[in-house]
Amino acid sequence: MKIGQKGLQLIKDFEGWYSTPYRDPIGIATIGYGFTYYLPNRRKVKMDDPPLTRIEGEAMLLEILSNYENDVKRLLMKKLNQNQFDALVSFTYNLGATNLGRSTLLKKINTNPEDTRIVEEFLKWNKAGGKILPGLNRRRQAESDLYFS
Repeated sequence: MKIGQKGLQLIKDFEGWYSTPYRDPIGIATIGYGFTYYLPNRRKVKMDDPPLTRIEGEAMLLEILSNYENDVKRLLMKKLNQNQFDALVSFTYNLGATNLGRSTLLKKINTNPEDTRIVEEFLKWNKAGGKILPGLNRRRQAESDLYFS
């Protein structure tokens, strides 16, 4: 399974596009669609890195997302529909496979992917650097909405 158009658009909308490096809300050097590293060598983004073109960014996003798609597939024990999968890939892209793997969200999905309490589990992941961020509230709600659509 690969991320669908709805999931890809959700990620692009929430990450935004930045051709030059910037610092994310917790101070990590970031570029493009929220990239903190480059493939294939996983070199971290530095603030003095050269700009990316939109074409480079689109290609990098698809390449990087394949890793997150594989992480989600590896952690899932239940079959999901496309929207459910897309929501989890977005979540994992933003928070990482380690967080997904340890989460009650994943436990509930692997027990019963239709459990309505899954909404609450998405919404718990709204902090960065220990602070609640309105953008993360919106993103988690959008992921939850996509998951149950």
